[in-house]
Amino acid sequence: MVLALVGNQNCGKTTLFNQLTGSNQHVGNFPGVTVDSKQGTLRGHKDCTVVDLPGIYSLRPYSAEENVTRDFIIDGKPDAIINILDATNIERNLYLTLQLSEMGIPMVLALNMMDEVRNNGGTIDIPEFEKAVGMPVIPISAAKNEGIEELITRAIDTAENIVKPKRMDFCHGAIHRCIHAVRHLIEDHAEKAGMSDRFAAAKIVEGDTPIIDRLKLNQNELELMEHSIVEMETELGMDRNAALADMRYSFIEQLCEKTVVKCKESKEHLRSVKIDSIMTNKYLALPLFILIMLVIFWLTFGVIGSFLSDLLEQGIDALTGVVDTALTDYGINPVVHSLVIDGIFAGVGAVLSFLPLIVVLFFFLSILEDSGYMARVAFVMDKLLRKIGLSGKSFVPMIIGFGCSVPAIMATRTLPSKRDRTMTILLTPFMSCSAKIPIYAVFTAAFFTEYQPLVMIGLYLLGMIVGVLFAVILGKTKFKGKPVPFVMELPNYRFPSPKSVLLLMWDKAKDFITRAFTVIFVATVIIWFLQTFDTRLNVVSDSADSLLALLGKVLAPVFAPLGLGDWRITTSLITGFSAKEAVVSTMSVLTGTGMAELSTTLPSLFPNIACVVSFLCFTLLYTPCVAAVAAIKRELNSGVYAAAISVMQCLIAWLVSLGAYHLVLLFI
Repeated sequence: MVLALVGNQNCGKTTLFNQLTGSNQHVGNFPGVTVDSKQGTLRGHKDCTVVDLPGIYSLRPYSAEENVTRDFIIDGKPDAIINILDATNIERNLYLTLQLSEMGIPMVLALNMMDEVRNNGGTIDIPEFEKAVGMPVIPISAAKNEGIEELITRAIDTAENIVKPKRMDFCHGAIHRCIHAVRHLIEDHAEKAGMSDRFAAAKIVEGDTPIIDRLKLNQNELELMEHSIVEMETELGMDRNAALADMRYSFIEQLCEKTVVKCKESKEHLRSVKIDSIMTNKYLALPLFILIMLVIFWLTFGVIGSFLSDLLEQGIDALTGVVDTALTDYGINPVVHSLVIDGIFAGVGAVLSFLPLIVVLFFFLSILEDSGYMARVAFVMDKLLRKIGLSGKSFVPMIIGFGCSVPAIMATRTLPSKRDRTMTILLTPFMSCSAKIPIYAVFTAAFFTEYQPLVMIGLYLLGMIVGVLFAVILGKTKFKGKPVPFVMELPNYRFPSPKSVLLLMWDKAKDFITRAFTVIFVATVIIWFLQTFDTRLNVVSDSADSLLALLGKVLAPVFAPLGLGDWRITTSLITGFSAKEAVVSTMSVLTGTGMAELSTTLPSLFPNIACVVSFLCFTLLYTPCVAAVAAIKRELNSGVYAAAISVMQCLIAWLVSLGAYHLVLLFI
């Protein structure tokens, strides 16, 4: 049995999904967190799957996320739909409900945030409401786990007994005649296509091309229907989409008049308005955002994160010493000993020591997100982004890109325009992902000890500046045009949920550890092998005679103009294509040092600060990891774009590094 969870953005859908399944999905307080469908087993019902679909406002195909939801309901044929509504804003949420009810699929309404409705003096007459919409209605509070058991019981019962919503024929006059005329013409086509004739008729009136194509109508039928639609438009004096919207909202207004006592303005909203008078102030918003990010970077890299990272590093070094002594006492083969200590422990251990930095950074970022502040940042950034041809909605994937490029690229599905979506995908890899943090941490600790947080934020800003310049060029050449209008509901400020914050921290930690023991582990072993043996597979006494040195020396001339001619540097950059953390682990393996000694070893590879700056600029900007390139290919359905962005970013990184290298040389 399959239950589809559908609702508007930011209505508590993912929170409800977590309650229904016990799944550890991250919950965000800005739209677009769920960018793809997630699945989980309904608690207490092993044979029942709940699918969390992207948050949408209607079934009109404006964006990829709406298509994901609609196509799943039509093609996936769920046994029932759980439609979650924000009870504090019920009129807007009901628009989607009416569209879903037309699909003729068993359905249950979950009125979420009923605790907020009660606390702010509002009420909803549930029996009367249920009678009017013709389907089960259950009041719940997903955040407080209220009403969840009743919702599960009613949803299972509705699905098992195939209880479809009672047909609400709320159309009248000209639009009634139009929809029913279209219905009679396409009845047999809708049945063959496996969809409700009422739903199909409404979609035809809207001009929904994908649905019309599915119905396989002939030209004569299309002309007859178009005649009916034009006649309706003429009689009503409005276009077809406005007529449908007017029909649905008229019904919603009548329903709410009879059954809903609206809340007074909530304390949460009043508080949010007061906070926004400062946080979204025309002059203060951007400086405040920069100040907040500076404080977060200072706490992460200068106080809390660095302290915890040093502790973990000491623990890894102690464990390495114990294993080293045990292997020596055991008298194990020297080559195997080298693999374990110089390969695995030096490489994977070097990366793992930066786990606290990742966790602490995302602790602060998840607080900003869960509180509702990130939605405000997107709103504030809209004006700036429009100047480079994008809307504020593109800022959400960019923010996610500071964590990982893969989910950030997937998050562009929330953008309705193909132009905006493609530009944002090409721009997102310039946002410095968390995988690069170990590189920055090692180099800033070695060369910029007193200014570590400032150099860190400088790198992040440089990535954004280069990305902006790249977007301006794209906007004036390949992607000419205007960005789509940006409309987004600003959620009330809420106290961050400890569970949600901990879940995001756990997700990032799990992802980092998984990469350390999979991609980085394999890369480390390969690097150790290439460094240990020569072309005849003899163990070398000097790594300069190894297979790895041979490969690095072939490519070193390409990087020599950047001050990065040492083959060990070249090799480290190459391994970064698999995962950016591998750059540090490779350097640790190649220099034969642990993490504690790596900072003291680096000056031998980088004779001056100009070389260091050049290296940091290149690692900041060059091609994202293989997983991100694969995500670009998948989302744009084009290997050409994926290859183009890989080559382009390498070229941009090379040019910026070249400029930075020679600029710094002028001052030293």
